[in-house]
Amino acid sequence: MSTLIFGHKSPDTDAITSAITFAQYEKLSGNTDVEGVALGTPNDETKYALDFFKVEAPRVITKAAPETDTVELVDHNEAQQSVDDRAEVTIAKVIDHHRVANFETAAPLYMNIQPLGSCQSIIYGMYQDAGFEITPTTAGLMASGLISDTLLLKSPTTTARDKQIFAELQQIAGIDLSEYGLNMLKAGTNLAARTDKDLIDGDAKTFDMNGTKVRVAQINTVDLNEIYARQDAIEAAMQAEVDADGYGLFLTVATDILNSNSVGIALGATDKVEAAFGKQFDANKRMDLPGVVSRKKQVVPQLTAAF
Repeated sequence: MSTLIFGHKSPDTDAITSAITFAQYEKLSGNTDVEGVALGTPNDETKYALDFFKVEAPRVITKAAPETDTVELVDHNEAQQSVDDRAEVTIAKVIDHHRVANFETAAPLYMNIQPLGSCQSIIYGMYQDAGFEITPTTAGLMASGLISDTLLLKSPTTTARDKQIFAELQQIAGIDLSEYGLNMLKAGTNLAARTDKDLIDGDAKTFDMNGTKVRVAQINTVDLNEIYARQDAIEAAMQAEVDADGYGLFLTVATDILNSNSVGIALGATDKVEAAFGKQFDANKRMDLPGVVSRKKQVVPQLTAAF
Protein backbone atom coordinates (compact mmCIF):
# COMPACT_ATOMS: atom_id res chain seq x y z
CA MET A 1 0.00 0.00 0.00
CA SER A 2 1.29 3.45 -0.92
CA THR A 3 1.43 6.15 1.72
CA LEU A 4 -0.91 8.94 0.63
CA ILE A 5 0.16 12.57 1.04
CA PHE A 6 -2.48 15.29 0.87
CA GLY A 7 -3.46 18.79 1.90
CA HIS A 8 -6.77 20.04 3.27
CA LYS A 9 -10.27 19.89 1.80
CA SER A 10 -11.20 22.65 -0.67
CA PRO A 11 -7.51 22.66 -1.56
CA ASP A 12 -5.75 25.87 -2.51
CA THR A 13 -2.52 26.17 -4.46
CA ASP A 14 -0.31 25.67 -1.41
CA ALA A 15 -2.16 22.49 -0.41
CA ILE A 16 -1.99 20.84 -3.81
CA THR A 17 1.55 21.84 -4.75
CA SER A 18 2.81 20.89 -1.28
CA ALA A 19 1.42 17.38 -1.73
CA ILE A 20 3.32 17.13 -5.00
CA THR A 21 6.65 18.50 -3.79
CA PHE A 22 6.59 16.64 -0.49
CA ALA A 23 5.87 13.37 -2.29
CA GLN A 24 8.96 14.13 -4.39
CA TYR A 25 10.92 14.82 -1.20
CA GLU A 26 9.90 11.47 0.26
CA LYS A 27 10.96 9.66 -2.91
CA LEU A 28 14.33 11.41 -2.85
CA SER A 29 14.61 10.27 0.78
CA GLY A 30 14.16 6.66 -0.31
CA ASN A 31 10.47 6.36 0.57
CA THR A 32 9.45 5.50 -2.96
CA ASP A 33 6.02 4.01 -2.19
CA VAL A 34 4.22 7.33 -1.73
CA GLU A 35 1.68 9.29 -3.76
CA GLY A 36 0.65 12.91 -3.58
CA VAL A 37 -3.12 13.18 -3.88
CA ALA A 38 -5.77 15.85 -3.26
CA LEU A 39 -9.03 16.16 -1.34
CA GLY A 40 -10.62 18.19 -4.11
CA THR A 41 -10.10 19.41 -7.65
CA PRO A 42 -7.72 22.32 -8.31
CA ASN A 43 -9.23 25.79 -8.46
CA ASP A 44 -8.53 28.13 -11.39
CA GLU A 45 -5.48 29.64 -9.71
CA THR A 46 -3.96 26.22 -9.08
CA LYS A 47 -4.82 25.06 -12.59
CA TYR A 48 -2.89 28.04 -13.95
CA ALA A 49 0.17 27.04 -11.92
CA LEU A 50 0.02 23.38 -12.89
CA ASP A 51 -0.53 24.22 -16.56
CA PHE A 52 2.29 26.79 -16.56
CA PHE A 53 4.80 24.29 -15.20
CA LYS A 54 3.28 21.38 -17.14
CA VAL A 55 2.54 19.27 -14.07
CA GLU A 56 -0.38 16.85 -13.89
CA ALA A 57 -2.97 17.51 -11.20
CA PRO A 58 -2.94 14.97 -8.34
CA ARG A 59 -5.57 12.27 -8.18
CA VAL A 60 -8.59 13.25 -6.07
CA ILE A 61 -9.64 10.99 -3.19
CA THR A 62 -12.57 11.17 -0.77
CA LYS A 63 -11.41 8.40 1.58
CA ALA A 64 -7.98 7.05 2.45
CA ALA A 65 -8.59 3.81 4.35
CA PRO A 66 -9.80 1.75 1.37
CA GLU A 67 -6.36 2.03 -0.24
CA THR A 68 -3.80 2.68 2.50
CA ASP A 69 -3.12 2.37 6.22
CA THR A 70 -0.71 5.33 6.40
CA VAL A 71 -1.04 8.97 5.43
CA GLU A 72 1.03 12.14 5.65
CA LEU A 73 -0.59 15.56 5.99
CA VAL A 74 0.63 18.77 4.43
CA ASP A 75 -0.77 22.29 4.91
CA HIS A 76 -3.23 21.21 7.64
CA ASN A 77 -3.63 19.20 10.80
CA GLU A 78 -7.17 19.82 12.06
CA ALA A 79 -9.50 16.83 11.74
CA GLN A 80 -12.44 18.69 10.22
CA GLN A 81 -10.22 19.94 7.38
CA SER A 82 -8.84 16.50 6.57
CA VAL A 83 -10.02 13.32 4.90
CA ASP A 84 -13.26 12.05 6.43
CA ASP A 85 -11.91 8.65 7.46
CA ARG A 86 -8.54 9.71 8.81
CA ALA A 87 -9.32 8.12 12.19
CA GLU A 88 -9.05 4.78 10.37
CA VAL A 89 -5.46 5.35 9.19
CA THR A 90 -2.13 6.14 10.82
CA ILE A 91 -0.82 9.68 10.42
CA ALA A 92 2.93 9.31 10.00
CA LYS A 93 3.92 12.93 9.31
CA VAL A 94 2.52 16.46 9.43
CA ILE A 95 4.10 19.39 7.59
CA ASP A 96 2.14 22.53 8.34
CA HIS A 97 2.19 26.27 9.05
CA HIS A 98 -1.19 26.66 10.78
CA ARG A 99 -2.37 26.46 14.36
CA VAL A 100 -2.58 22.99 15.91
CA ALA A 101 -6.11 22.09 17.01
CA ASN A 102 -8.35 19.04 17.35
CA PHE A 103 -5.38 16.80 16.68
CA GLU A 104 -4.26 13.63 18.39
CA THR A 105 -2.74 10.32 17.33
CA ALA A 106 -2.41 6.86 18.80
CA ALA A 107 1.28 6.62 17.92
CA PRO A 108 4.25 8.99 17.79
CA LEU A 109 4.79 10.81 14.52
CA TYR A 110 7.05 13.30 12.75
CA MET A 111 5.81 16.90 12.82
CA ASN A 112 7.38 19.96 11.22
CA ILE A 113 5.23 22.98 12.00
CA GLN A 114 6.65 26.47 11.55
CA PRO A 115 5.07 29.95 11.52
CA LEU A 116 6.00 30.70 7.91
CA GLY A 117 3.92 32.13 5.10
CA SER A 118 3.30 28.85 3.34
CA CYS A 119 3.74 25.12 3.74
CA GLN A 120 6.01 25.22 0.71
CA SER A 121 8.44 27.43 2.64
CA ILE A 122 8.86 24.62 5.16
CA ILE A 123 9.26 21.99 2.45
CA TYR A 124 11.86 24.16 0.68
CA GLY A 125 13.88 24.21 3.91
CA MET A 126 13.62 20.43 4.18
CA TYR A 127 15.00 20.05 0.64
CA GLN A 128 17.87 22.36 1.56
CA ASP A 129 18.64 20.56 4.80
CA ALA A 130 18.72 17.21 3.00
CA GLY A 131 20.85 18.54 0.15
CA PHE A 132 18.25 17.54 -2.46
CA GLU A 133 18.25 19.18 -5.87
CA ILE A 134 15.36 21.51 -6.58
CA THR A 135 14.56 21.54 -10.28
CA PRO A 136 13.13 24.63 -12.02
CA THR A 137 9.71 22.93 -12.14
CA THR A 138 9.77 22.06 -8.45
CA ALA A 139 10.91 25.59 -7.67
CA GLY A 140 7.98 26.92 -9.68
CA LEU A 141 5.52 24.79 -7.74
CA MET A 142 7.05 25.83 -4.43
CA ALA A 143 6.88 29.47 -5.44
CA SER A 144 3.26 29.06 -6.51
CA GLY A 145 2.26 27.87 -3.06
CA LEU A 146 4.22 30.68 -1.42
CA ILE A 147 2.72 33.31 -3.74
CA SER A 148 -0.80 32.02 -3.19
CA ASP A 149 -0.67 31.95 0.60
CA THR A 150 1.12 35.29 0.99
CA LEU A 151 -0.66 37.11 -1.86
CA LEU A 152 2.67 37.71 -3.52
CA LEU A 153 4.37 38.54 -0.21
CA LYS A 154 1.74 41.18 0.72
CA SER A 155 0.08 39.20 3.50
CA PRO A 156 1.04 39.90 7.14
CA THR A 157 1.87 36.20 7.39
CA THR A 158 4.91 36.84 5.19
CA THR A 159 8.19 36.49 7.07
CA ALA A 160 11.73 37.54 6.25
CA ARG A 161 12.45 33.88 5.60
CA ASP A 162 9.62 33.72 3.03
CA LYS A 163 11.08 36.70 1.19
CA GLN A 164 14.50 35.06 1.16
CA ILE A 165 13.01 31.80 -0.14
CA PHE A 166 11.09 33.69 -2.84
CA ALA A 167 14.32 35.28 -4.10
CA GLU A 168 16.12 31.93 -4.12
CA LEU A 169 13.25 30.19 -5.87
CA GLN A 170 13.22 32.89 -8.54
CA GLN A 171 16.86 32.14 -9.34
CA ILE A 172 16.17 28.40 -9.57
CA ALA A 173 12.93 28.72 -11.55
CA GLY A 174 14.56 31.11 -13.98
CA ILE A 175 11.48 33.30 -14.47
CA ASP A 176 10.16 36.60 -13.13
CA LEU A 177 8.10 35.25 -10.25
CA SER A 178 6.53 38.65 -9.52
CA GLU A 179 5.02 38.82 -13.01
CA TYR A 180 4.12 35.14 -12.96
CA GLY A 181 2.62 35.44 -9.48
CA LEU A 182 0.34 38.34 -10.38
CA ASN A 183 -0.92 36.42 -13.42
CA MET A 184 -1.49 33.34 -11.28
CA LEU A 185 -3.45 35.27 -8.66
CA LYS A 186 -5.54 36.99 -11.32
CA ALA A 187 -6.33 33.60 -12.87
CA GLY A 188 -8.11 32.72 -9.64
CA THR A 189 -10.32 35.82 -9.76
CA ASN A 190 -12.44 34.93 -12.80
CA LEU A 191 -15.63 34.90 -10.74
CA ALA A 192 -18.08 35.09 -13.66
CA ALA A 193 -17.26 31.54 -14.72
CA ARG A 194 -17.92 30.10 -11.24
CA THR A 195 -21.17 29.18 -9.52
CA ASP A 196 -22.09 30.71 -6.18
CA LYS A 197 -21.38 27.38 -4.50
CA ASP A 198 -17.98 27.24 -6.20
CA LEU A 199 -17.19 30.69 -4.86
CA ILE A 200 -17.85 29.80 -1.23
CA ASP A 201 -16.30 26.33 -1.45
CA GLY A 202 -13.22 27.15 -3.52
CA ASP A 203 -11.12 28.24 -0.53
CA ALA A 204 -12.97 27.42 2.68
CA LYS A 205 -12.06 25.83 5.99
CA THR A 206 -14.07 24.57 8.94
CA PHE A 207 -13.03 25.25 12.53
CA ASP A 208 -14.23 24.14 15.95
CA MET A 209 -14.41 27.28 18.08
CA ASN A 210 -15.39 26.48 21.66
CA GLY A 211 -17.90 23.88 20.49
CA THR A 212 -19.27 25.94 17.59
CA LYS A 213 -18.77 24.75 14.03
CA VAL A 214 -17.43 27.73 12.10
CA ARG A 215 -16.91 27.92 8.35
CA VAL A 216 -14.64 30.64 6.92
CA ALA A 217 -14.49 31.04 3.15
CA GLN A 218 -12.27 33.43 1.25
CA ILE A 219 -12.86 34.72 -2.27
CA ASN A 220 -10.09 36.61 -4.06
CA THR A 221 -11.12 39.24 -6.57
CA VAL A 222 -9.81 42.32 -8.35
CA ASP A 223 -13.21 44.05 -8.11
CA LEU A 224 -15.39 43.79 -5.00
CA ASN A 225 -18.36 45.04 -7.03
CA GLU A 226 -18.52 41.57 -8.56
CA ILE A 227 -19.21 40.22 -5.07
CA TYR A 228 -21.77 42.90 -4.28
CA ALA A 229 -23.68 42.13 -7.49
CA ARG A 230 -23.98 38.48 -6.45
CA GLN A 231 -24.35 38.94 -2.70
CA ASP A 232 -27.92 37.65 -2.45
CA ALA A 233 -27.04 34.50 -4.38
CA ILE A 234 -23.85 34.01 -2.38
CA GLU A 235 -25.81 34.31 0.87
CA ALA A 236 -28.33 31.75 -0.42
CA ALA A 237 -25.49 29.32 -1.17
CA MET A 238 -24.06 29.94 2.31
CA GLN A 239 -27.47 29.34 3.92
CA ALA A 240 -27.83 26.03 2.08
CA GLU A 241 -24.54 24.85 3.58
CA VAL A 242 -25.47 26.15 7.04
CA ASP A 243 -28.68 24.11 6.87
CA ALA A 244 -26.92 21.02 5.54
CA ASP A 245 -23.84 21.02 7.76
CA GLY A 246 -24.96 22.76 10.92
CA TYR A 247 -22.54 25.68 10.94
CA GLY A 248 -23.07 28.08 13.83
CA LEU A 249 -21.32 30.74 11.78
CA PHE A 250 -20.50 30.99 8.09
CA LEU A 251 -18.25 33.92 7.25
CA THR A 252 -17.23 34.70 3.70
CA VAL A 253 -14.32 37.10 3.32
CA ALA A 254 -14.04 38.70 -0.12
CA THR A 255 -10.52 40.01 -0.64
CA ASP A 256 -9.40 42.63 -3.15
CA ILE A 257 -5.93 41.29 -3.98
CA LEU A 258 -4.83 44.52 -5.66
CA ASN A 259 -5.64 46.84 -2.77
CA SER A 260 -5.25 44.38 0.14
CA ASN A 261 -8.68 45.03 1.61
CA SER A 262 -11.58 42.71 2.39
CA VAL A 263 -15.31 42.71 3.04
CA GLY A 264 -17.06 40.20 5.27
CA ILE A 265 -20.49 38.64 4.72
CA ALA A 266 -21.82 36.37 7.47
CA LEU A 267 -24.70 34.13 8.47
CA GLY A 268 -25.35 32.78 11.96
CA ALA A 269 -23.45 34.18 14.93
CA THR A 270 -22.82 37.59 13.37
CA ASP A 271 -22.44 39.06 16.86
CA LYS A 272 -19.22 37.06 17.22
CA VAL A 273 -17.88 38.59 14.01
CA GLU A 274 -18.74 42.05 15.29
CA ALA A 275 -17.03 41.29 18.59
CA ALA A 276 -14.00 39.90 16.80
CA PHE A 277 -13.42 43.00 14.69
CA GLY A 278 -14.94 45.67 16.92
CA LYS A 279 -17.38 46.93 14.30
CA GLN A 280 -20.89 46.26 13.01
CA PHE A 281 -22.31 45.03 9.73
CA ASP A 282 -23.73 47.86 7.65
CA ALA A 283 -27.19 48.19 6.08
CA ASN A 284 -26.02 46.03 3.16
CA LYS A 285 -25.04 43.25 5.61
CA ARG A 286 -21.37 43.81 4.86
CA MET A 287 -18.41 44.57 7.09
CA ASP A 288 -15.46 46.49 5.71
CA LEU A 289 -12.17 44.90 6.77
CA PRO A 290 -9.41 47.26 5.59
CA GLY A 291 -6.00 45.65 5.45
CA VAL A 292 -7.36 42.18 6.18
CA VAL A 293 -6.06 39.59 3.71
CA SER A 294 -5.03 36.60 5.83
CA ARG A 295 -7.61 34.17 7.19
CA LYS A 296 -4.92 32.44 9.26
CA LYS A 297 -3.59 35.53 11.01
CA GLN A 298 -6.27 38.22 10.73
CA VAL A 299 -9.56 36.30 10.92
CA VAL A 300 -9.33 32.93 12.68
CA PRO A 301 -7.49 34.12 15.83
CA GLN A 302 -9.92 37.01 16.27
CA LEU A 303 -12.96 34.78 15.85
CA THR A 304 -11.49 32.17 18.18
CA ALA A 305 -11.06 34.84 20.85
CA ALA A 306 -14.64 36.04 20.35
CA PHE A 307 -16.03 32.55 20.79
